[in-house]
Amino acid sequence: MRYSFASLSKNAFSGHAHWKPAWRDPEPKAAYDTIIIGGGGHGLATAYYLAKEHGITDVAVLEKSYIGSGNVGRNTTIIRSNYLLPPNTAFYEWSLKLWEGLEQDLNFNAMVSQRGVLNLYHSDAQRDAFARRGNAMRLNGVDAELLYREQVRELVPLFDFDNARFPIKGGLLQRRGGTVRHDAVAWGFARGADQRGVDIIQNCEVTGIRIENGRVVGVETTRGYIRARRVGIAVAGNSSRVAAMAGLRLPIESHVLQAFVSEGIKPHIDLVVTFGAGHFYISQSDKGGLVFGGDIDGYNSYAQRGNLPVVEDVMSCAVALFPSLSRLRYLRQWGGIMDMSMDGSPIIDRTPIEGLFLNAGWCYGGFKATPASGWCFAHTIATGNPHPLNSGFRLDRFATGHVIDEGGRGAVPNLH
Repeated sequence: MRYSFASLSKNAFSGHAHWKPAWRDPEPKAAYDTIIIGGGGHGLATAYYLAKEHGITDVAVLEKSYIGSGNVGRNTTIIRSNYLLPPNTAFYEWSLKLWEGLEQDLNFNAMVSQRGVLNLYHSDAQRDAFARRGNAMRLNGVDAELLYREQVRELVPLFDFDNARFPIKGGLLQRRGGTVRHDAVAWGFARGADQRGVDIIQNCEVTGIRIENGRVVGVETTRGYIRARRVGIAVAGNSSRVAAMAGLRLPIESHVLQAFVSEGIKPHIDLVVTFGAGHFYISQSDKGGLVFGGDIDGYNSYAQRGNLPVVEDVMSCAVALFPSLSRLRYLRQWGGIMDMSMDGSPIIDRTPIEGLFLNAGWCYGGFKATPASGWCFAHTIATGNPHPLNSGFRLDRFATGHVIDEGGRGAVPNLH
C-alpha cells in the first residue's frame, strides 16, 4: 500500500481498521543469495539499496530482537555533514543528500527537519580551527557559515555568552543539518525493503558463521542454519563479537554512549547546538523535551546503560552553556553500544574471507550516516568492490597506515 492522502481518507472512514502491516513477518528460508546480519538502520538500508539499486531481492535481514531495538533507536537523531577530512567530507555529504530525498524515496514520513547544526567556539584558536573546517567543507561543495558572537546571539539568545570560563565567541553553522525521527528511519527502510521482496526476520540471533575453504557458506541462528552466498555484518556495537564468529579480530572498541531527554517545555531552541568547550550537544524534540548527550563512557562495555560520572559531566556542560537548564528535570536516559575505531572513521569493506563483508566502526557518526552507509555497503556487496565514496574506509588501513584522523572523534586508546 502506498501512503497518500487518498489512502488516509479511505482508512479514516473505515475506522483505520484495514491498514496492512508495514512489513511481513516471514519464516526464514533454507537459503538466500545474501544475508545481512543486523536489523538496525544500516542493515535495513543495505537491504533496501541492494533491492532498489542492484536488483538483488533474495535477501534476508536477520535481527536478534525486534526491528529498531539497537542503536538506530538509541541516539540523539542528529544529521550533518560538517567533516574536515576526505573521505568523510564526501561520504557524509552524500548521506545528507540522501536524507533530503529520503521521505519521497521511501514514501514514509521520517520527520526530516533541517533546522541547522551550530558548533560553538570559545577561543581564537578554536575559531581558526572552525574556519579551516568550514573552508574545507565549502571547497567540497558543502554549506558552511562562520558566525560571530552577535550572529549566534540572534539565533539562540538564552546562552551564557559571558561565562567567565567559556565565553561564546561565535560558531560554525551548517543550515542543512538537523534531526530525523530515529524510529521512523528503521520503519521506513524496513517497509521499503519488504516491498521489494526482502525478508525481514526478527527474533533470529546469529550464533555462528560457517566457513568452508576460505569462503562463507551460511550462518547458524537460533532458528536454524541458513545458507547464503554472501553475508554482510552490520551490527553496530556488537561487531567484534559477530566478527569473532568468523575468526576475525577488529581494530575497534565497544563503548556505551548515553543520551538524555528532559521534561517537555515551550519552544526553547530551534536548532542543534554543540558546546565547543566540552563534548555536549542538544536539540529540542517536537514534543518539547530537550534531547542531549556527550562523551562515551570511559571503559569497554556491551551494556545498554551508562554510569553516573558521565551523567555528571554531561549535566555540567549543559548548565555551563545554558544556566536555565539547572531548574529542568530530565525524564530518562539510555545507552547505545558504539563501535569506536582507532581513527574515528568507519569500516565498509570486504573481509579476508570470501563472501563476507563488514560495516562497522561508526564511532559518533552512525545514525547520520545511515542512508549513505547502506548505499555504499550495498554497492560493495553487490559488486565485490568498494564505491569511491567508501574506498577510504578499508579494513586494512590500520595495518598500512592509511588512517583517517578525524581529530577528536575516535576512541583515544591511550585513555583507557
